Amino acid sequence: MLNVPSTSFPAPSSQQRVATLGRSKVPLKPGRSLMDWIRLTKSGKDLTGLRGRLIEVTEEELSRHNKKNDCWMCIRGLVYNVSQYMEYHPGGEKELMRAAGADGTELFDQTHRWVNYESMLKECLIGRMAVKPISISKGTLTQVKVPQATDTEFRPRYDWFQTDSAVTVVVYTKQENMGLDLVIVDYQENVLRGEVILGDFSYLLLIELNHEIQKKIDVCVSAKAGKIELVLQKRETKVWKTLGQYLEGHDSFIKSFQRGLFYRKCRLASKIAVNYNTRLFCFELPKGCNFPVPVGHHVYIKLPIAGVEVVKPYTPVSHSLMLDPKNKSICENQCIYLMVKIYPEGSFSPQLDQLSIGDYIAVSNPQGNFKMSQIEKVEDIFFLAAGTGLTPMVKLLRHVLSYHHSLRKAKLLFFNKTEDDILWRDQIVDLSLTNERFEIQFILSEPSAKWNGCKGRISLPFLSETITRSERESKVLICICGPNGFVDQGIRFLQDLGFSSEEVFVFKE
Repeated sequence: MLNVPSTSFPAPSSQQRVATLGRSKVPLKPGRSLMDWIRLTKSGKDLTGLRGRLIEVTEEELSRHNKKNDCWMCIRGLVYNVSQYMEYHPGGEKELMRAAGADGTELFDQTHRWVNYESMLKECLIGRMAVKPISISKGTLTQVKVPQATDTEFRPRYDWFQTDSAVTVVVYTKQENMGLDLVIVDYQENVLRGEVILGDFSYLLLIELNHEIQKKIDVCVSAKAGKIELVLQKRETKVWKTLGQYLEGHDSFIKSFQRGLFYRKCRLASKIAVNYNTRLFCFELPKGCNFPVPVGHHVYIKLPIAGVEVVKPYTPVSHSLMLDPKNKSICENQCIYLMVKIYPEGSFSPQLDQLSIGDYIAVSNPQGNFKMSQIEKVEDIFFLAAGTGLTPMVKLLRHVLSYHHSLRKAKLLFFNKTEDDILWRDQIVDLSLTNERFEIQFILSEPSAKWNGCKGRISLPFLSETITRSERESKVLICICGPNGFVDQGIRFLQDLGFSSEEVFVFKE
């Protein structure tokens, strides 16, 4: 049975609608790539119109610069002249014009929070917003209440204790079903950073320790009690009088989107060719780092390119599709694997491909909207992937086949141009032969004459034939990822087939 689609599909507040909007890109004119923009910023051209002067900008002054050829915008109190950047913006001029002559911080956070705008737009900086004076009438004083994340009953708290050899920091979350994948720990330059993700909120510990510790930190979670223990091994068996100095942001509990992205340096350990234009990179995490990436989430990779810090999102994959625990990589828990297609004319992937073993990149905390609750009691799951749109499907496929025993069918519809473009073809075929619940169908748009498989592109008739429930009332989830056109078409076809917004999830940046 197909559910009746909602009148608005995707639903206005659904992840699918957010994903579609967040993915919008427009074709750029020749000579308007990221590298072209970087070259322009290095050319010495005055991009501000102020000849290097920095000024204070009032709200009235900002509002006057609201046209395409005279466009100022404010992001976090800094004002930029983005007129010259219009033609270089991947989201198009219309997207930038939404914040023309105004404060674009909220819009920026909704769509591009991960972008290092300070580096990208530093040559466009005009100055700071002027502080608006507040006038208070005699005899009156209005108290402004700062909104709190939640009430005190929900707010986590922490404590610590020690033995001769170890210090244990305990976080009490008061939440059931806590897991290791919700706890991120970093230890750099004697600073302990621990972040706990609780739904849409983030709890942070940030302490410069008084004494040195071993770089290996054990993280223990009591799922039922919601208790987290960080066990730090002392370098010297002495009594600690205090943990150390509490840094800005310590013991804070705020919405996750309000917390800036944290990056750690990871070392390139290996680089393997998956096919003629795609590599599997293995990056080692720093010692003392507990860095689980939840299923369906992505990270941001930051690289300096021509003096500008450029950031791109990638979804980590497993080292392989094999489900046999004996085949698990020795460094699976200490590494992050990225499958990246190298575009010869691209601005980012060629730089990544040029890294040598031992080079470092910066990797952000995981980001994403996929929730494991979405696959609870799912009986049929379908994956619609095009090209490297396979990457967010890898961990999810492994997870459902390993842990969801109620699952009847997992089916991958993998769209590519040619046989040589199919990523991990042998592994995918082997998995289908060893796991009876997994089905695979390869679809090629430009196959060779010897190809005997399915030919064509994503279409309504094709999806109608291939996406079928195992039983009439089966609970289904359809995941889709790939180029914008592929995703947009897929959503429209699924709507026409009667699938509801709750049954479709679009992986997005």
